[in-house]
Amino acid sequence: MTTLADPVPGGRPADLRRVAALTTALAAQDVRGIVLAYVDTAGVTRVKTVPTARLEAAVSWGVGMSPVFDTFLADDSIVSTDVLGSPDGDLRLYPDLDQLVALAGQPGWAWAPVDRITQEGERHPGCARTFLRRMVTEAAERYGLAFKAAFEIEWALGLGSAPAGEFVPAVSGPAYGAIRQVELGDFLADLLAALDAQGVDVDQVHPEYAAGQFELSAGALDPVAAADRNVLARQTIRALAQRHGLRVSFSPAVLAGSVGNGGHVHLSCWRDGGNLHAGGERRYGLTPDAESFAAGILAHLPALTAINAPSPASYLRLRPSQWAGVFTAWGRETREAALRLVTGSAGRQRQEANLEVKPVDLAANPYLTLGCLIAAGLDGLAAKRPLPEEITGDPARYDAEAAAKLGVRRLPTTLAEAVTEFRADEVLRAALGPVLADAVSAVRLGEAAAAEGLDDDRVAAAYRWAY
Repeated sequence: MTTLADPVPGGRPADLRRVAALTTALAAQDVRGIVLAYVDTAGVTRVKTVPTARLEAAVSWGVGMSPVFDTFLADDSIVSTDVLGSPDGDLRLYPDLDQLVALAGQPGWAWAPVDRITQEGERHPGCARTFLRRMVTEAAERYGLAFKAAFEIEWALGLGSAPAGEFVPAVSGPAYGAIRQVELGDFLADLLAALDAQGVDVDQVHPEYAAGQFELSAGALDPVAAADRNVLARQTIRALAQRHGLRVSFSPAVLAGSVGNGGHVHLSCWRDGGNLHAGGERRYGLTPDAESFAAGILAHLPALTAINAPSPASYLRLRPSQWAGVFTAWGRETREAALRLVTGSAGRQRQEANLEVKPVDLAANPYLTLGCLIAAGLDGLAAKRPLPEEITGDPARYDAEAAAKLGVRRLPTTLAEAVTEFRADEVLRAALGPVLADAVSAVRLGEAAAAEGLDDDRVAAAYRWAY
């Protein structure tokens, strides 16, 4: 269970009491170094590493890293806000020992997510993990809510021997086909073994639709731990692929004109141990609170696109009729709806019922994604917002009049348009706080400017190996 306590200079007492035993256990496993990881505003995982023997020092006093990375773009160029983006200042990275794990896919290394605080011991307002933890705490204190969350992780496997920058699929065969599983069975078996050794319970892993594409679904956890698991799972997939002579892309669009990689989110609200998405008196067993929570997400989806689809490559994926969910619509088990209500199989509804948010990809910072989804849902809950009429089939078939009647609206088609929606959304900006909200806007506009004038093929190539 992820701790809800912020790090403090000198170390959290509970961490200090166990760090020596953890260091000894890691050394016994021949772990030489520890990866300290966080995800920046652009969705890129940044790291520092320390020798295992320095874990106690990291737990006590953190590890230094510049705040400038909050305004890095995916190509490592830098934009700025009135607070962030200068060469000044320092932050301290504090590992979360509850999530520390030896990496089975990278022998000799362990991994831990970090929280970032200032040198003065205050919360860093640009720390996405701290933001998500704050939203989880707010939901518990204001509404008695807890959450279960999980990500679908899609990736494309290319040949490691391909020319630099190019993508050559590592596997052939039909979508979801047995041929792909057979051709890469050794890689997939090693991946399952590594994830199991790291405590990641996998619901399924299978070939997907696009060339060389696979998907992994892990079990649901509390939101902070689910975001941590997203980062850890991708680290493991990448490491195992390299050992098999393969190369991984989590980019939203590996190739222009093809179905891209999604990062769909599954999210459910719970109170007093009960799932609010099942057993209620509203449609399909929803409780009133679950319905309003879903309606809040639906209402904020245009602005959420700037959080959940943060790359110019994201808009090569967000195309109608490709199961990416590009309209403000919901439906029960409707895979073209941006918000899919998953009711679960008969006899399992109370365990499995959840919301699937589809217009999310793996360029997104998972902590920002979950934190903003919770903020949007809580806004719907506070307003007792009703869900509109559901849709069936593909919403792209509606003419303008029918779409307007149903409240079905196309999500932003460019990153700049998404930023405009985000800037107009006072709820999301207030939840993030001014420093983090301004960083989101600046980084997204920087990415849009970097891709200006590029055709689809060049956009796909520019971001192919960034994520």
